[in-house]
Formats: sequence, structure tokens, C-alpha cells
Amino acid sequence: MTLSADIQKLQRHFIPADFVVTTWDNLEPFFKELLDRTIASKQDLEQWLKDMSELEAIVSEDACWRQIKMTCDTTDKTLEDAFTYFCMQIQPQLQPYADALNKKLIACPFTQELDQQKFFTYLRSVKKNIDLFREENISIQAEMSVQQQQYGAIAGKMSVELHGKEYTLQQAAKFLENEDRSLREEVYIKINERRLQDAETMQDLYSALIAKRHAIAVNAGFENYVDYKFAELGRFDYTKEDCFNFHEAVKLHVLPLIEKIYEKKKNKLGLSTLKPWDTEAEPSGIKPLKPFTTGKDLFEKTVACFKQLHPFFADCLVKMNELKHFDLESRKGKAPGGYNCPLTESGAPFIFMNAAGQMSDVTTMVHEGGHAIHSFLSHNLELSAFKEYPMEIAEVASMAMELFSMNHWESFFDNAPDLKRAKEHQLERTITIFPWIATIDKFQHWVYGNPTHTVEERTSKWLEIIQEFSPATIDYAGLERYRAISWQRQLHLFEVPFYYIEYGIAQLGAIGLWMQYQQDNETALNNYINALSLGGTKTLPELYAAAGLKFNLSPAHIKTLMEFTSKEMEKIIS
Repeated sequence: MTLSADIQKLQRHFIPADFVVTTWDNLEPFFKELLDRTIASKQDLEQWLKDMSELEAIVSEDACWRQIKMTCDTTDKTLEDAFTYFCMQIQPQLQPYADALNKKLIACPFTQELDQQKFFTYLRSVKKNIDLFREENISIQAEMSVQQQQYGAIAGKMSVELHGKEYTLQQAAKFLENEDRSLREEVYIKINERRLQDAETMQDLYSALIAKRHAIAVNAGFENYVDYKFAELGRFDYTKEDCFNFHEAVKLHVLPLIEKIYEKKKNKLGLSTLKPWDTEAEPSGIKPLKPFTTGKDLFEKTVACFKQLHPFFADCLVKMNELKHFDLESRKGKAPGGYNCPLTESGAPFIFMNAAGQMSDVTTMVHEGGHAIHSFLSHNLELSAFKEYPMEIAEVASMAMELFSMNHWESFFDNAPDLKRAKEHQLERTITIFPWIATIDKFQHWVYGNPTHTVEERTSKWLEIIQEFSPATIDYAGLERYRAISWQRQLHLFEVPFYYIEYGIAQLGAIGLWMQYQQDNETALNNYINALSLGGTKTLPELYAAAGLKFNLSPAHIKTLMEFTSKEMEKIIS
């Protein structure tokens, strides 16, 4: 396969080159033309699909840019209004056309003449969308799209003052690595006290979103949002029971490893009790890792790292930078979190994050870089729909990159002890992330399985679930009111409901690829590239097979991968 990051914006054939989405009135004629067009042959159908794909790419990219601009500056009302306009005035008008076009495709006699293997996942998704579509859900979904973004606006305003200087919560978190324990405790309390100020607002927002989501599910003929969302997310290859088995496997095979990690941390720090503000700290005299200084420095060091791993990976980032498709540094007024936003027409995606000079920012950067490479590799697929890959493989792209890139972190660290600490930190994170994934997923199963619950019941259940997956080594005594709202820091609960178990599933795939990489890096990278190049044209098990992996969520498989990771960590620290 010839790899090139010289990505080209898709050439328009159906829509005028200078067309820009402004109003529904200027957009509707293209949808109407597609709906009214006569399809008299297989060739007509193939052209119709290409034209529809072109229109979908243009509309999708317009919506993405509205969201990107708004998250980069949550204080600019005009950017918020532009996003809201799309959600309230354009998106609701699109949905009936999308449903009608889906039905036109399925009803077309020439659809049977398409390559059924090539179009299997696409047509399966189209049929699923037809089954789920309800006219009465359009207005609810529009309101919900706007409401979900309130989370970023609320969280984006959060900051704390420390020693006379203002910090965003992301910036303040770097002090949790400081050797001064009293400073760490002070920062931990200030961050959580700040969150408490908006806790009720966040509760009200989440309650409103739960009500809307449940209504959507009931309208579509489902008992609850759990079952609806499994269908909507296209989880064809695993069930709720698989999720529950994953939760139990985490308790059985991951928590004991985490207990060892934190027990060692406690002894290393010389503490009798390990508090939550101690988990990222180093002993006195050892300074926190400083892998980079500015966003520019982070970018340049990541490019150098990727170049060592595979020159194509570095070229992708360089191309994105030429297009100004990065916003890396944390600042007040910027939405929290990090993401890679695919831009279907342009091809080169946009990376957004809140870097504050921490080791975790390096992980975020290479993680989102993996997503970006996925976008590049799938850009040349024939239809926009072919690029809609399952999240369970999308997160393999990002999480495998975290592990692959470790071998070339010399670009971030110029001395062996710091490099060793960084790798240990990454492998600790690879293991310690599983309980939080299980906690968030189990919480969502309960929340949407019991949609009429009260805030008090929600808080009680959250505390029960988080306790289930918490290592006994960490002492949370006296911090219950902070723990009670700790779910509010997870933006996925507000903005992308039920999207979280994917990280756990993908982490298993990423560790599997890393096992391959340790044995034969060239084969592992080729498997990685081949799987990502398929986009969404294969089923999830087939995509995993293309990466040389088995799609396996069994406790026994999880145990094997955890033991491997633990042994690799022992090698690094020995």
C-alpha cells in the first residue's frame, strides 16, 4: 500500500464548488433532487450514492466546524449561535430527508446488484436507521444537541486561584504531581470545591438530558434508552451481558494489579495512607516530568516521535499543522477535554485538547494522533458512509498509538531515568483506566435502566458503583462530597451517552497489537495500517481480524492481556 499524507479535499461534482451551507433553504434543493431522481440502472444507483455521499460530507464538515469553533471559544456568543442554528434550524429539516433517502436506497431494485460484501455494513446501518427513525424524535434530538453543549460552556468557565494566579482546572491539575504534599492537597480541594459550585447545575442538566433520551427511546418502541442506544450505536457484535462480564473481569483481574501499583506508590512516597492527591506524585527531590513546554513544543516533539515510528504518521501531523488544524493549549473559556474531529470533505481532521505541560498531555496527543491517522487512511474510501467506522476500532487506532509510540519517547525526554518514569506512567495508566471505564459504563446502565430516579438515588448508586471499582489502597475518608459528584467530570455522560465501554474494548485490542509490536514491529504496524484503511467497510470482528486480533471480551482473554502488561511494566522498572 502506498501511503501519502498529501490529502486532497474531495472534488465536488454534484454540489457547486463555491457552495457554503447557510440556511435550510439553500441546502434543501440538493436533497430534493436526490429524492426525486429516477434510478434506472445499477450505474445510476452508483452515481446517486456518490452524489449523496458528496452532500453528506459537505453538511457533516459544516456541522463539525461549527462545533470546533464553539469549543475553542465558549465565550463567543456568535459561535454558540452558529452551532445552535445548525442544531435547531438545519439538522431537524435534514432528518426526514435522510430517512426518505434511506428508504429509497433499500427499496431500489438495483441495490441487490451492488457488491453485497462491500456494501454489507453500510446497508445494515441504513436498515438500522430506518428502524429507529421517528418523526416525533426530531425536535427532541435538536433540543438535546444544543443542551449537551451546555456542559462545555459550564466547565469551560471553571478556574481556581493559586498563589495569586488563575488556572483552568486542567492547568491546576499539574500541581497534583508536585513533591509538596500540602500543595497537592490544597490544589485537589480547590479543584473539587470549584466543581461543587456548579454541581447542582450539572445535576439539573443531566436530569434533563436523561428525560429527553428516555423519551426518544420510548418513541422508537424501546423499553429504555439502554436498548435503544445499543441499537443506535450499531453494537451488533456484543451484548449488555458482555458489558456486565467485562465489569466483573475488571474486578477479578485488573483491580488486584492496581492494588499492587498503589501499594508500591504508597511505599515509594513513604506514606502511611495514600490519598487521591498522591497518586500522580513522586518522592521528595524528584521533580514532575516536564515532557514539553508550549503547544508548539508538544507538536514538534510528537512529530519527531512519530517520524521514528513511521514517517507517514509524522507527515499526517505536519499536513494538519499546515492547515491550522490544531488547538492544543489549555486556556480559560475553552471547553474541557480533547478530541480528534474528522472532516469528511477536507480529509485532514482537527485535534483539540487542553495541554498544560503534563505527561498525561503527551498521552492525549499521541492518542488523538492515532485517531488522526485513521482519518487519513480511510479518506480515499469511495463513500462517506464507508468512513463511519465503529468506535471500538477507532479507539484501537488511538490507544495502540499510545503504546507503539513509547519506544520513541526520546523526543520528549533527554535522559534515561525520565524516559523510564514516563513509560512506567503510561503502563500504569493502561491498567488503571479499566476500573473507571467499568464504573462509567455500569453507572450508565443503571441511570438509563432507571430513568425516573431522583438525584439522591443517583448519588447513592454512583457512590456504590465507584466503591465497587476503587482500590482499597486509596483512602477517601472525609472526601465523600467530592466523590459524590466525581462523575460530573466525565463529559461523555453529557455529550456522547453510552460511549465509554468502547475504550475498554479497544484497550484490549491495543494491548494485543502492542504484543505483536514487541515481537515484530513491522508486522504490527502493517496490521494496524491495513485495519484502519478499511474504515467501516467490514464488521467489527473482521476489522479486528485485519489487525491480527481476535474480538474477544472474555475474562480469560482480559486476564492474559493484563498479565502481559504487568510483566512488561516489571521489565521497565527492574
